[in-house]
Amino acid sequence: MTPAAIQIVDFKPAHATVFRELNEEWITRHFALEEADIKSLNDPQGYILDKGGFILMALYNGEPVGTCALLKEEDGVYELAKMAVTEKARGLKIGKVLGEAALAKARAAGAGKVYLVSNRTLLPALSLYRKLGFAEVPLPPSIYQRADIKMEVLLT
Repeated sequence: MTPAAIQIVDFKPAHATVFRELNEEWITRHFALEEADIKSLNDPQGYILDKGGFILMALYNGEPVGTCALLKEEDGVYELAKMAVTEKARGLKIGKVLGEAALAKARAAGAGKVYLVSNRTLLPALSLYRKLGFAEVPLPPSIYQRADIKMEVLLT
C-alpha cells in the first residue's frame, strides 16, 4: 500500500448512498438501526452538515471504503459519529487515518473537545479510540440504546 492509496475527502452529495451503506453494514452486523441512525443516514446534509458538522470519506485507490462524521454539539464541542470502514478494507489502518483526519478537522473548526458514544463489545473500535487519545468519561443518557460507553478527547 502506498500512502497515496488512501485519501480522505470531504463529503459530497454523491457520497450520500455509500455513507448510508457503510454505516448500515456495521450497525446491522452488531445491532439494530435506531431512529437517530435513520435520520442521519437518510439526510446527512440536513442532520449533520447544515448544523455545522462535517462528514469525511476515506477512499482507497479511489473507491469509498470508510467514513466518519463530526456532529456539532455546541461551539467548541463535536461528536465523532458514524465511523465505518467496510469489511473488505479492514486492516489497512483506514480507521486510524479517518480518526486522525476527523480530529484535525475538529481542531481546525475551533473544537476544544470531541466525544463519542460506543458499545463495549466493539473492542477494535475502542482500542482505536484510545490510540487516538480518547478516554472514558461518565455516560449520560444517550439517543442510542446500544451506547454503553462515552469517551472524549480534549484538543486544547
